[in-house]
Amino acid sequence: MAPTITKIESREFEYPLEDVGTDQNGFNLVYDPGETTWRKLFGITIHTDVGITGEYVGGNSPGAAQINMFADYLVGRNPLKREKHWSEIKRALRKYDRMGIGPIDIALWDFAGKYYDAPIHELLGTYRESIPAYASTYHGDENGGLDSPEAFADFAEACLERGFPGYKIHGWGGSDASREIDRELDAIAAVGERVGNDMDLMFDPACEYETFGDALKVGRALDEYEFFWYEDPYRDGGISQQGHRRLRDRLDTPILQTEHIRGLESHADFVVGDGTDFVRADPEYDGGITGAMKIVHMAESFGLDIEFHAPGPAQRHCIAATRNTNYYELALLHPRCQNTQPPVYEGGYSDMIDTVDDRGHVTVPDGPGLGVDYDWDYIEENGTGSVHVYE
Repeated sequence: MAPTITKIESREFEYPLEDVGTDQNGFNLVYDPGETTWRKLFGITIHTDVGITGEYVGGNSPGAAQINMFADYLVGRNPLKREKHWSEIKRALRKYDRMGIGPIDIALWDFAGKYYDAPIHELLGTYRESIPAYASTYHGDENGGLDSPEAFADFAEACLERGFPGYKIHGWGGSDASREIDRELDAIAAVGERVGNDMDLMFDPACEYETFGDALKVGRALDEYEFFWYEDPYRDGGISQQGHRRLRDRLDTPILQTEHIRGLESHADFVVGDGTDFVRADPEYDGGITGAMKIVHMAESFGLDIEFHAPGPAQRHCIAATRNTNYYELALLHPRCQNTQPPVYEGGYSDMIDTVDDRGHVTVPDGPGLGVDYDWDYIEENGTGSVHVYE
């Protein structure tokens, strides 16, 4: 008899980030001594009639609202038919960004791994089991942390000493209230001169720059120090194929785009439109492990590398099954405050700064499914009261 989904639970919880606040616009997380920022995530559990659960912790409120729209479809169905479910739910959410698919699809892969007693990367086809990581910083602050070009350079040097082979700067950005381009240029020079011969360097303004001109000016500075990639520079939101094609035409530094577009076809259109050099994917954002691996193979068909966004066990399994990729993003890191990842893992899994070995590598979980054990007591004790049960 095939297994059957009997119930799906979605439980919202929150956790604190100590000494973390936001910048002047209230969006970017920055080091802020004495402040506490609370983040909210969701614990997803898929129950079946064979006593095996599929689990995942992550997601966001818009995605959870979409789960509300399709969870009932899954109850009573075979959890192993992921491709069929992915296709049906993709169509059902055709008017939306489909970010609700990701957490559920990852949980279905977790179930499959447990059902077959194999880690997800084995089900996908293992290529590697050790992954080089780059240190991906918090945004620049004004509070005694990453508050100067020299501070970014000092932290880069500390990350190099830890073994990290790559380092990515999230700078201060630019806004109507505060023009920071000169400080961004100084940070590029400071880091490039300090560690540029020893590390791959990346730069991610996170769509802060107000104009194409600012993006071009910063890109030319990156060229001077031979940065590995330039990611999401300006206020198009990271979605303009034409704008980034024109930027690529004027720079030597490779462009990394597609974090802010959703799904296989949009990624393919961006590649065909010459809007990027590296392709971005995220199993949580791009339709789960099923959707992310479709993007991997699309990029491979064009001879391009895929770079996964953010850390997490699902990302590690995808990277482990991918040839055409370079790095694992360990984010967000800072010399004086914790990573932003939730304290929900029991056992040895971690995405904190000290998880890398002396070569700057992380390992891939080798237990069944995602290969991690979640602390469900912590999730329940820190619940917000928002619990949805579908059965």
